[in-house]
Amino acid sequence: MNKKSSLTKEDFESLENKDQLLSLLEEKSSVYKKVKKTLLYDKELRSLQIELVKLQRWISKENKRVAVVFEGRDAAGKGGNIRRFMEHLNPRSTRLVALNKPTEIEKGQWYFQRYIKELPNPGEIVFFDRSWYNRAVVEPVMGFCTEKQYKEFLVQVPEFEHMMYEDGVIIIKFWLSITKDEQLKRFEDRNENPLKRWKFSPVDKQGQILWDKYTHYKEEMFSKTHTSYSPWVMIKTNDKKVARLEAIRHVLSQFNYQDKEHAETVLNPDPNVVMRYYRSNVHVD
Repeated sequence: MNKKSSLTKEDFESLENKDQLLSLLEEKSSVYKKVKKTLLYDKELRSLQIELVKLQRWISKENKRVAVVFEGRDAAGKGGNIRRFMEHLNPRSTRLVALNKPTEIEKGQWYFQRYIKELPNPGEIVFFDRSWYNRAVVEPVMGFCTEKQYKEFLVQVPEFEHMMYEDGVIIIKFWLSITKDEQLKRFEDRNENPLKRWKFSPVDKQGQILWDKYTHYKEEMFSKTHTSYSPWVMIKTNDKKVARLEAIRHVLSQFNYQDKEHAETVLNPDPNVVMRYYRSNVHVD
């Protein structure tokens, strides 16, 4: 197999657009596939983010209330997904909710109380980086709640979400699904990168040790809280970039917003990446 030749300064100076860059890389560079994938991702992401801006404008105009919940194991990509959703949205009608552990006062309140005040106002989209579902998986796994509190939560959460549904709040619940090997790889990357080290916590460290326990509580959560009015949507996230694009596509596919028909990309998600819980027969995590 012939070795690809090196790219020169003159090569780059002769370029006028991305298509010419791709042609040049295919001809001369061994990194062609990687660069092509990145350029296609950037193009798709931009097209989908344009649609998100249109969706937000429609939500604001129609006074819709939209809550998008991101759940999943540590390092599954919740924050990265949310950043791509919010990157170009108007901050006046978009919010990120990522609550710290409850205060002593909040511990004495009804569990859902501190989440109720964070629900979307008319015309607003709220993204939850973890949510009330902390009590479904993380808290029982780590011993942060009692068995009684856990069981009460599973009984109450379908009613809680049904009340929101009846009142017109649109809830989209994502579970970002990651394999054990990929989680370990991302943990190691976090420790090696000083810009990401803050993400790694003692709770994260337990994610690998208590993997099977997490799996048990995750399955219990799905069986008790996957409903017709508030279904769980699974996203395979071992490929971060694919997961981000498909999550955005799923949200866009749920609304008939103005000017949707003029989108410059596909708005229906890939069913091999995005699926409802009961259609996901093989769970990678």
